[in-house]
Amino acid sequence: MDRRHFTVMALGGLAMAAAGPALADKPSAEWDGLVRIKAKRFDKVYVRPGADFRVYSKVILDPTEIAFEKNWQRDYNSASRPSDMQVTDKDIQRMADEGRKSAGQILEKAYTAGGYPVVTEPAPDVLRVRTSLIDIVVRAPDVAGAMNVRTYSRDAGEITLVMEARDSVTGSLLGRVVDDRTVDDFTMEWRNRVTNRADFSRQVETWAKNSVKGLDELKALSPIAG
Repeated sequence: MDRRHFTVMALGGLAMAAAGPALADKPSAEWDGLVRIKAKRFDKVYVRPGADFRVYSKVILDPTEIAFEKNWQRDYNSASRPSDMQVTDKDIQRMADEGRKSAGQILEKAYTAGGYPVVTEPAPDVLRVRTSLIDIVVRAPDVAGAMNVRTYSRDAGEITLVMEARDSVTGSLLGRVVDDRTVDDFTMEWRNRVTNRADFSRQVETWAKNSVKGLDELKALSPIAG
């Protein structure tokens, strides 16, 4: 699955956070000094040879970055929809703000429960985690006219997660994760504001928990072999 998208966004990952849309297509075995390793929970995982994650016991969580697929709004609005069903710039901003807030809360809860207190100040034992949710596509976006229309689809939408882990003091890049998902890709069902938010939360929680498990595994493997 490449360059997937989703309802309002989602997130998770090893212990690494965002860079931008172009990152999701990187196929090579080496990337910005990182080498690709086998991963069970994510499509692509890159780490820096020699990195030692054992020193990190806390995290700084940067605000989640949100980016919808470049032409999604245009294509959605051009599909013969009445004006009250179209996605406005204001709708995009509102969905991004709500998703950013929700993702941050879910991440903080997962890291705290996993034994990594969330702090705000850099320190030698603090890992900085940056998260981006990019190329987002929503099948049934939350717009004014949607309340009077039922939209059915096999999935809620698609999204690509990009996460980066950096040393909080030096800024050194230690790892990166890219993961593409189709959200709730099960059966044809009614999609709306309520189901979108529920699907979003489930995906984010899965990614967040996998992120913590990934950091635990990196600590067990440290120092990372070259």
